[in-house]
Amino acid sequence: MRNKIIKQKGDLLAALDIGSTKTCCLIARVEKVKDQIGNHDLPKFSVLGIGHKASEGVRGGAIVDMEASEISIRRAVQAAETMAKETIGNVCVNLSGGAPTSHSLGAEVSINGHRIVDADLNSILGQGKMAHIDDGSELIHLFPIDFCIDGHRGIKDPRGMSGQNLSATMHMVTALSGPIRNSTVVVERCHLRAESFVVSPYASGLACLVEDEMDLGATVVDMGGGTTTIAIFFDGNVVFTDCIPLGGKHITNDIARGLSTSVVNAERIKTLHGNAFLSPIEDRETIEIPQIGEENISPPNLVAKSKVIQIIQPRVEETLALVRESISNSGFEGIAGHRIVLTGGASQLPGMREIVQEKFKKQVRVGKPLRVNGLADSVSGPAFSTCVGLLSYAIDTGFDRSKTIGSGQNEPTGMLGRVSSWIRENF
Repeated sequence: MRNKIIKQKGDLLAALDIGSTKTCCLIARVEKVKDQIGNHDLPKFSVLGIGHKASEGVRGGAIVDMEASEISIRRAVQAAETMAKETIGNVCVNLSGGAPTSHSLGAEVSINGHRIVDADLNSILGQGKMAHIDDGSELIHLFPIDFCIDGHRGIKDPRGMSGQNLSATMHMVTALSGPIRNSTVVVERCHLRAESFVVSPYASGLACLVEDEMDLGATVVDMGGGTTTIAIFFDGNVVFTDCIPLGGKHITNDIARGLSTSVVNAERIKTLHGNAFLSPIEDRETIEIPQIGEENISPPNLVAKSKVIQIIQPRVEETLALVRESISNSGFEGIAGHRIVLTGGASQLPGMREIVQEKFKKQVRVGKPLRVNGLADSVSGPAFSTCVGLLSYAIDTGFDRSKTIGSGQNEPTGMLGRVSSWIRENF
């Protein structure tokens, strides 16, 4: 169980998803509800305010125009605040750009036979935070994956146990400092505070995966507008993340170039007529294609629907080939499970689930946000998984307001996150 009990009932949480195609803000109120046994108060949240606007000034998950991005964020936040009738100051922000990179590392402390206490776990975590990070990069996440006492592995919570040596295997995620700082600055210009940065596929996994998928092994493929990000979950933890600089906007641009039409028309054509699979019936259907600069002058061209799909399919196959290569190179292919969960707006392209299933020979489903109340049907699909997952992350970490702005030094979730929270509450 990953949840941390929120100290004050009715706390507000806010999430900000800055994407290449849309900017989304969710405001939620934490509510305690009884679990099925009735012995514990578990934190849940209900969404009070929703705001989403088309993104400007963001490319490949990174901010390229501060002023345009600021306008998009302000509009999304204002819409959410108006709907919630609340004002927010702190937000949990996603990170799709900045080349997030996974690292595995180990740490060890001598316990000399005494019972393991929180100080020992903090010592392990401290060693992880002191690990070498490349110049120009920052620490985003540090997750303990496995504890070992005197050679006995597979220990989830070593507190109270005894031995001579305690070691841990940890998963560290770093990202380039520049994109993180740019995001921090543009959020501050909107009079907000970026409390935490969370890599997008991890947030999407928190929103869409059920506990069995997290434990037995599953791969989350978050197909956004400018990037496709990957997270492998196993044994209740995220063990690998990666980012591929291809997304739904690249498909749209391919259609615009291939059919000599505007980007706006290309997006419409992709939405109404796009498919990741080509079938023989598509040759018999034609589509009107307005030409660039001639929308109001000459009649639109008629092309076979199959031509649109012939433009889409190679880009989808290229993206999936890079996803497959990333998983293969991760070293975790064996524990990635036989389950792929697709999220993100581009995953809604018809035929996407089928082509992923064919390429990977695994069970594939399209993930939607779970365990959340108050989402309208229009914002309950896979495109909003990351934003909902940011709220789940905020609950898991207790939304610590003592963090340094933009430091990227997020505390881990899971068992060690609960340890850190317990220390904050009791000392």
